[in-house]
Amino acid sequence: MTALDARTDTTTVLRFPAGFRWGTATAAYQIEGAATEDGRTPSIWDTFSRTPGKVRNGDTGDIAADHYHRVDEDVALMRRLGVTDYRFSIAWPRVQPTGRGPAVRKGLDFYRRLVDRLLDAGIRPVATLYHWDLPQELEDAGGWPQRETAYRFAEYAGIMADALGDRVATWTTLNEPWCAAFLGYGNGVHAPGRTSAVASLRAAHHLNLAHGLAARTLRGRLPGAAEVSLTLNLHAVRPCSQAPEDLDAARRIDAVGNRIFLDPVFHGRLPEDLVRDTAPVTDWSFVADGDLAAAAAPIDSLGINYYSPSVVGAGTSESPSPWAGAERHVRFEPAPGPRTAMDWPVDADGLYELLTRLRDELPDVPLVITENGAAYDDYADPSGNVKDPERVAYLHAHLAAVHRALADGADVRGYFLWSLLDNFEWAYGYSKRFGIVHVDFATQRRTLKDSARWYAEVIARGGLEGA
Repeated sequence: MTALDARTDTTTVLRFPAGFRWGTATAAYQIEGAATEDGRTPSIWDTFSRTPGKVRNGDTGDIAADHYHRVDEDVALMRRLGVTDYRFSIAWPRVQPTGRGPAVRKGLDFYRRLVDRLLDAGIRPVATLYHWDLPQELEDAGGWPQRETAYRFAEYAGIMADALGDRVATWTTLNEPWCAAFLGYGNGVHAPGRTSAVASLRAAHHLNLAHGLAARTLRGRLPGAAEVSLTLNLHAVRPCSQAPEDLDAARRIDAVGNRIFLDPVFHGRLPEDLVRDTAPVTDWSFVADGDLAAAAAPIDSLGINYYSPSVVGAGTSESPSPWAGAERHVRFEPAPGPRTAMDWPVDADGLYELLTRLRDELPDVPLVITENGAAYDDYADPSGNVKDPERVAYLHAHLAAVHRALADGADVRGYFLWSLLDNFEWAYGYSKRFGIVHVDFATQRRTLKDSARWYAEVIARGGLEGA
């Protein structure tokens, strides 16, 4: 794949390279439902969502989009859209309820059925092993701040490789470990809802270790052609000015938001400035000999989840922070421009900045956009149509940014739109809609939004109409 493959042709279509992977993505707890069926036991998100005041309107993932019972319908929707790939996550407590020991056959059978339906539809399965639904028993034993959880995760990875390794071509170990560590253990807005700076740093380290151990386990059990990946929600961090103190604020957030994962995974080391910045919180003595080498297990591609940039400067933010001490004397500024229903700024340039940064820093690592999308206040009109022009504009701008990065030498292999379905949006419950397929949660009726039809046209065309 070369920059020449991504050139704009004379028909004003921004064409993507041959073989570019056009996908969509979901996560188990957000869509599956069937929370107590066929041997599944509670995850930290089951417990968290049942804790009063943690999730808007007291919503839970008990039913969600009922994907567990509607696999055939949902795969048919994907086939109708023409996606080449589907990124889904496996619910750890559905297949290994306590996080230890043998798997539950019915749990494995569900994912076998899903994968078989995808293959029958000509859609390439992309499996994520962890999208935040840690078995509650492992949390009760200490969760991600305890290194034992990393070893349990590697065992679980082996179970899934044995069950699906002959049919799943790409395996992602973790999705957004930053969120799992810092939102789950730092400021408590995600499960399990703990608020400890040192616990969040310990969790981040053990997630890195878990990734490396699982990657090695997968390598040992999968066919040689299988790909191993990791997905990070890297932060596009911008200083609010070029003043030295604002540049230092951006450095701090880059260390604890990006390099805390990039450096161990790709270089087998901790960033020295991160260790200095977090000295008031921890001395990092929980990093054992060999951990960083284990975290640096080779991978075949890096997944990038991107939604919006962060603008920072010197000062103090008033809101509770997940940044584990590195945010001292840092404030977050609102980025300019339009905003989504999540109140996130719309800024496709941030995606271009990330991709070109990674092009320069990790030139030998293929990149995949594993999540990108937007929530808007969608609704079905009286005729049953769901018009979402803001989402179409958002997606067009961000795909154009990917195209521009390709043309400038970034090795981007695919784009997975978030999300296929409206779903349980974590602490926001069902109040935010990211899907290109509208879900009426009372009836579970699926309706293609205008953005779904637009995306299908992009896939069929192999690119975008000119900007």
